[in-house]
Order: sequence, then structure tokens, then C-alpha cells
Amino acid sequence: MKKGTKRLIAAALGAATGTAVVRAVHNTSKNLADMAMNRELPETASQSKQQVSGSAKDQELENAKNAAADRLRNSKYKTVEITAHDGIRLTGHFHRVEKPKRTVIAVHGWRSSWAREFGLIADFLYENGCNVLYIEQRAHGESDGEYIGFGLLERFDLLEWIDWVNAQGSAQGNVQGKSQEDSQVNSQNQALSALPIYLFGLSMGAATVLMTAGESLPENVHGVIADSGYTSPQDEWKHVAENNLHYHYKLMGKYVDKLSMERIGFTSDEYSATQAMQECKTPVLFIHGTDDTFVPIEMTYENYKACAAPKRLLVVPGAGHCQSYLLEPERYEEELLRFWQEFDKVDADS
Repeated sequence: MKKGTKRLIAAALGAATGTAVVRAVHNTSKNLADMAMNRELPETASQSKQQVSGSAKDQELENAKNAAADRLRNSKYKTVEITAHDGIRLTGHFHRVEKPKRTVIAVHGWRSSWAREFGLIADFLYENGCNVLYIEQRAHGESDGEYIGFGLLERFDLLEWIDWVNAQGSAQGNVQGKSQEDSQVNSQNQALSALPIYLFGLSMGAATVLMTAGESLPENVHGVIADSGYTSPQDEWKHVAENNLHYHYKLMGKYVDKLSMERIGFTSDEYSATQAMQECKTPVLFIHGTDDTFVPIEMTYENYKACAAPKRLLVVPGAGHCQSYLLEPERYEEELLRFWQEFDKVDADS
């Protein structure tokens, strides 16, 4: 065989191999983006949530969370709806206590639900004077939306929910000729708008409340509680891809970001919880378990270090992802009570 022919064959084989590699990277990137962002987990996603999280499920803890979720779903609350900044319908569930001291807006995590995330702690919140608005994140549950935004979009949704809480007083105030029952509701709503608000998020919900804290917030938002939050979507995707799924994210990142821009209008590094913390004026309680393989505790340390506002940190040894309350409920509750006691009466901008 002539040398020229050999060169042509080698070049053709190299080009074919290169094309196959590029195609494989594209396909893997799309699968990762679909698994992360699509409302429905795609059939092509061969990895289980256990592989994504990087740890095996503790069945006893899972059973406890599932039972608590069922109790919360079957409890008394009012389902409410708002329209997001981009026109989609969002759903929340509002539980009002008799003598409220504050309102908590509870924000669940990625591919989870309001009842599953907050079922175990719900009674503690009620017993300690918390009205609770459990929101359903876009592309989850009863809320509309095609794609999950990892906090990049959801921070704007949370601003709308804060406005909803504060509008309850002004929307029905000073109306004459109402019945005694309506007057009582009106009085309750006026009291609601005067209460301090706390944003409480777990996992992606924690990143959402942290990113929201970088925005201009009403003065009655007195605090943020972030349990197991990541720094940025890019950092989280990179961590999961490399450490839990064993992909080479460096090859995939630009394709994943291209898809992210097409779907939600943001790249994965366009904004972050860490950036928000540099601008934050609202007190923050950070919570994380040392054995979290889904969102490593180092991300909370980074967010904590960047936080410009008054800040507190609770680290739970041995706790996996969002398991701090399950492992040390008394310590967790003590930190929440201490945080509320310190900041309930403090103006958010002081």
C-alpha cells in the first residue's frame, strides 16, 4: 500500500473517531441536562437518583420522611396560586396558626416535594408560632413549568411569593360592610403582612433562598435558613457528574451550558449563591451535614465565608444530604429558636 493511501486511511479513521467522540460528548451532555432540568425524568436517564446523590438510601429514614409527608399532605392548609414573572402558574399551600409570630416560606429541593421535605419539621414550626407557606417549585408538583432552573429562575418566583404574603394585608384592608367572619379574616391578613418573614430552603431550595437574598427584599424579610445548599448550578452539576456519575465534565460543560441557555435563559455559572451572599443584607442560618455526597459541605463553607450579613452555622457530624434534622432534631430546633429570637424584632436593613 502506498504511503499516500495509508495517510488518507489514517486521516479518515481519525476523523471518524473524532466525530464519534464529539457525538458521544453531545449525547452525554444532553442526557445530563435532561436529567437535571426536564420536568419529567427522561427514559434515557439510565442513572438512578441513588447514583446521582452518591449514597445509598437509609430505608428507615426514608420511611420516616414518607410517613411524615403523608401526614402533612392530609393536614389542614389552603392551596393558593400566583402567576410567575414569566407567566406560568405556581402553586403553594398555606397553613395559618392561631397566634403567629412569623411567616416561614418553605422551599423544597430538586425533584422532591413540599410535604416530603418539611413533613418531619412541620409540627415544630406550627408549635412555635410559624405560619408556613409551602411553595411548589416550578416544574414540580402542581406548579407549571417545563424546566427546573436550579435557583436561577426560582429566585424570581420566590420574590413573587414574598409579595403574595405581604399583599394579604393590603388586598382586603379597610372594606366596609363585611361580615364578622370576613372582618376576622381581614384582621388576620393585616397581621400577616406585619409579621417577620423567613425563607427556609433545603438543597436546591436552599440555593434558591440564598440567591433570592442577593436581591432587594422587603424590610420584613428578617432571615434566611439554608439547609444543604450549593454554591452554583455549575459547581453542583460538575460535582455530581465527576464524583457520582464519573463523567469528564470539562468536555461536557460548554454543551450543557448551551442547553441551559436555550431552556431557561441562563448559563449554569451566570449567577450563584456565593455571589448573592456578597450582596446579602439579611441574616442567614447555614446548615449542613458532614457526610453529604450530593452537595458537599464545602459549598456551604464557601457560601458562609462570602456572606456579608449576620450569619450562623450549624454543622451536623455524620449527616447526609438534608439529614441534619433527622439525626439531631433537638440541636436543629435549638438553632432555629435561637435564630428567631435574635432576629424576629430586628429590622432587615439594620
